[in-house]
Amino acid sequence: MTIPSHIIEMMKKLRGRFDVEPIKQQMLPSDAEFTTLRPVRRASAASVDKYWNRLGNTASAEDRVALADPLTMAEPDRYSANIENFIGTVKMPVGIIGPLRLNGLNAHGDFHVPMATTEAALVASYARGAYAATKAGGISTALLYEGVIRTPAFVFDTLLDSGLFVEWVVREIEALKAAAEGTTNHGKLVSVEPVVDNNVVFLICRYTTGDAAGQNMVTIATNALCEDIAARCPVQMKSWYIEGNFSGDKKASFLGLVTGRGRKVSASVTLPAEVVQSTLGTTVQAMLDYGQIANLGSHLSGQLGAQAHFANGLAALYIATGQDAACVAESAMGITRMEPRGDDLFCSVTMPNILVGSVGGGTSLPSQSAGLNILGLKGAGNGAALAEVAAATCLCGEISIVAAIAAGHFTRAHENLARHR
Repeated sequence: MTIPSHIIEMMKKLRGRFDVEPIKQQMLPSDAEFTTLRPVRRASAASVDKYWNRLGNTASAEDRVALADPLTMAEPDRYSANIENFIGTVKMPVGIIGPLRLNGLNAHGDFHVPMATTEAALVASYARGAYAATKAGGISTALLYEGVIRTPAFVFDTLLDSGLFVEWVVREIEALKAAAEGTTNHGKLVSVEPVVDNNVVFLICRYTTGDAAGQNMVTIATNALCEDIAARCPVQMKSWYIEGNFSGDKKASFLGLVTGRGRKVSASVTLPAEVVQSTLGTTVQAMLDYGQIANLGSHLSGQLGAQAHFANGLAALYIATGQDAACVAESAMGITRMEPRGDDLFCSVTMPNILVGSVGGGTSLPSQSAGLNILGLKGAGNGAALAEVAAATCLCGEISIVAAIAAGHFTRAHENLARHR
């Protein structure tokens, strides 16, 4: 057996940088005195002063102005519902793409999509995809189904007890549904599916959440359901947990890919050959050829789904519109397809896990509220349309990146827009 040369070189570099004995002392547990930073939920000018004073010399006056700027500090309490230990706001560059024409079940018309990112070339790429799609007549979109899940876990002594528990849950499902829905005006418990692993039972509790992304909503509702079970179920349980790490919350999972956790949306457009050539600088056949290789790479590397870079568009849109950015981990799964339609190119994405809301969460914060207003999708009645916009935006990114790599323009575009601008 041999050790790869790059590992040997890495160890040599580490030895050259560090002496073993001092490092041993440096890495021992420390009992140095410290003062606990106690969380403060209600932000005020006084609390902001307190935290900046705590930072001492690690942050300059310029740093404070950059984060606790006058506009932010005019209403610090406005941020209290969204964060603890508030010290200011982060300003990110925001660009727009569009018009992006959507011919959807819920999103219909021309949209300008705000995207917050620090990655140069990203907005230009998505804008190019949007231009091609709009020139081709627009993107068709449809919300296929929705359901945010929470998966509590119940632990018993034996497999028999697990079976008796499931039997009881089935009998009591209407009462459990009432307990869950009693915590919310908008959430509806649409299904409960038991998954048994010997003496452990997971309940897949799926909800519709109105126009909200609904993460907190389903947690509170499921907790009420679990407490009702604990109070009334005659089967003795050892313990229960509000989340058994089965749902795929903020992580990619096969369950999310197959059954969805959020809003499942499909979006498609057929690009005429002339549009591909004139707007994307390549050919239909070149995009199909590269798409075949990219699809093979997805399968060989074991990716969940097969797509180029959903996370880029989702992260930029989520940050700009006040969504939970961590949900990109699960939302950025799905399938991109590119197929010939005569001389033209059919392009589609299907995304089962889009977790977005037009109300709740960070949607009421000043900058994020402005982002939703730019889209015309702020407030009640717009959650489904926002999910369709998210999928269509990702489709624009897929079209543009596949075209760029197929044509050999990908590196040049990043050099021109990122490195040499």
